[in-house]
Amino acid sequence: MEANRNPARPGEVIGHYAWASVEQAEEALGAAHAALPGWAASNPQTRSDVLRRVGDELNARAEELGALLTREEGKTLREGIGEVRRSAQIFHYAAGEPLRQGGEALPGLRDGTTAMVSREPVGVVVLITPWNFPMAVPAWKTAYALAFGNTVVLKPSEVTPACAWELADILHRAGLPAGAFNLVVGDGRTLGPALVDGADAVSFTGSPGVGRAILERSVARMTRVQLELGGKNPLVVHDDADLELAVDIALQGAFHSTGQRCTATSRIIVDRRVHDAFVERLVTRIAALRVGDPMDAATDMGPVVSEAQLAKDLHCIADARSEGAELAFGGGRMDGDGYFLEPTLFVGTDNAMRINRDEVFGPVACVIPADGLDHAIAIANDSDHALSSGIVTRGLASAETFRRRSRAGLVMVNAPTAGIDYHVPFGGRGPSGYGGREQGSAAVEFFTEGKTAYINHGIAG
Repeated sequence: MEANRNPARPGEVIGHYAWASVEQAEEALGAAHAALPGWAASNPQTRSDVLRRVGDELNARAEELGALLTREEGKTLREGIGEVRRSAQIFHYAAGEPLRQGGEALPGLRDGTTAMVSREPVGVVVLITPWNFPMAVPAWKTAYALAFGNTVVLKPSEVTPACAWELADILHRAGLPAGAFNLVVGDGRTLGPALVDGADAVSFTGSPGVGRAILERSVARMTRVQLELGGKNPLVVHDDADLELAVDIALQGAFHSTGQRCTATSRIIVDRRVHDAFVERLVTRIAALRVGDPMDAATDMGPVVSEAQLAKDLHCIADARSEGAELAFGGGRMDGDGYFLEPTLFVGTDNAMRINRDEVFGPVACVIPADGLDHAIAIANDSDHALSSGIVTRGLASAETFRRRSRAGLVMVNAPTAGIDYHVPFGGRGPSGYGGREQGSAAVEFFTEGKTAYINHGIAG
């Protein structure tokens, strides 16, 4: 039994949550396998109705659950409520998938035959989700998995179990049959091997190191795997950019949700011709951010999620300073009991510094000067990560050049690198993503298997 604490007030215990044993994780997998035939064969309208009811309840309880999310994870209340409402939208959109799912009937190339192409559920899917979006990421994985007739074992982050418990309760009351959805809370290092070994498919969002371990174990068993492993996302500020817009986009991308987003802006690549003016404006805006109690409507940025994450962020800041990065703002822990870190901006950095290579996952961003668009694109692409990227420009030609040449799986033009829609595919390239995109039209590729059947109807009966 572990205490779940409020990162803004670590003395406040939100609840105590039991951690599962390996044996209990195996029982959850067994329940999912037992429920699979019935749920896979269920009427598409039945699956649609269940998912619709989940979305309806999430909407109806958005303020209540948003407050719980804020107390558990630390993002501001408006962000917490917004995440719950987005989760409802995901379930509502996914509720249409069982009804939209189609196939193909094609004339065979042999006389009297027809070829039929259809999709079937992949089976029991293990979903391993992070703490930074404790409702939305479980929602978008779970909703699509169930929509296509799979059964689910969800292992949420042990740092944020409360939202997952609420989601499990809502799914149960929405009419999901026993065993179709199973919740297992606990240490991933302990439970991970059993969960991966017992699954037909694994969808994981988290750190690259854990993702590689899951991939290696899955490949050995020839298990389908989907990985989303973070980013080091660049925002290019071209010399023709509207600087006020650029500053607003950089501020949102770097510091909203306390910078704890895989799509957060961490490398701000600024043309030298506008560098100083941009930095001056950005520092002024950062200084005006109100950091504090995330339940207060006036707060712009809450705490980081845990003491361990705070320690990691501070280590990265110290490491950057030792490499010669110039601290333009912030850099320190704020007074008080909570895990509050000043929004931090470095200037005078280059792309070889570790602060510009490794994901920090906190409210820390760096400015890198560039000599023209070609140089800026080269810097943006010079990364082990390729999740999200962006450019701020008034020029159609420069926007299109960046869109075509960016290596990232997501490209934003005059918009923050963080912020995605639920009806289109999401995911990165290379080490940032593996095994196919999530959400939207891409979800069917991961959560179903294709089947081609040939029917000879030319035989007389």
